[in-house]
Amino acid sequence: MAKRWLAALLALLLLGGAAGASGGVAGAEDMTDVIDIVPEGAEAVTARQLREGTWPVEVDVSSSMFKVTGCNLTVAGDGMTATLYMKSEAYSYMYPGAAEEAARAGEGEWTALETREDGRFAFTLPVDALDAACECAAYSARKELWYPRTLVFRADSLPLEAWRAEYLVTAETLGLADGAYTCAVLLEGAGRATLQTPARLIVAGGAVTARIVFSTQKIDYVLVEGERFEPVDTQEGAAFEVPVAAFGKRLTIVADSTAILPATEVRYTMRFDADTIRPAEEE
Repeated sequence: MAKRWLAALLALLLLGGAAGASGGVAGAEDMTDVIDIVPEGAEAVTARQLREGTWPVEVDVSSSMFKVTGCNLTVAGDGMTATLYMKSEAYSYMYPGAAEEAARAGEGEWTALETREDGRFAFTLPVDALDAACECAAYSARKELWYPRTLVFRADSLPLEAWRAEYLVTAETLGLADGAYTCAVLLEGAGRATLQTPARLIVAGGAVTARIVFSTQKIDYVLVEGERFEPVDTQEGAAFEVPVAAFGKRLTIVADSTAILPATEVRYTMRFDADTIRPAEEE
């Protein structure tokens, strides 16, 4: 009798351990930091709009506890995958679906945390679309619970070369005739500089040149698409005439700032809003 009782107890313990290996699902009391990150009115971007290759992409996360340090998007044919680089080993597995589904699924259906050759921790997940909610689940190694997570891969953070030409907004696609225009421009980056807006545009033969004026005079050159441009004026702020390859996309611009010596190249992006293009008033 005692032997049978011990055997039954051992079996229950083993079953409990096996069930616990997949973990339960975190309750509302465990998720106090969840934020809504899905952009309103955004149109989903699919693989057919992008060129094949691997591109850096920014990702918004619904929880500050899920710390992503970087992300690469790989486009191949009609599919996309994202490699998420993680700050630590806090999460052991991910699952491309709801937390409840992850808890029911077998280990063979989970994506295990990898340690790359460079020492970074990473998960690789399928991506249906950018600028859309990507529902997934992450398994906490410490709490042994599945947490629901929402990821949004930001299309506006892709480099210009990631886009297929037919999905770029240009002077040609807008039907802009040669002439002078104004257009709102937004500068984003690690530095403190801003750009005067709207900027003045010149369209000639389908090519667009923008006169951009920084809020500081202490920029002695900029790099756009690898080409160096010198200031054309410094009276109100450092002014440059630079090409605009597309509207509505983040265009990389590197500004060499002399505000602190030695001079430092500061990386920014500038984005021209096609909806704000207007004919320039005669001067």
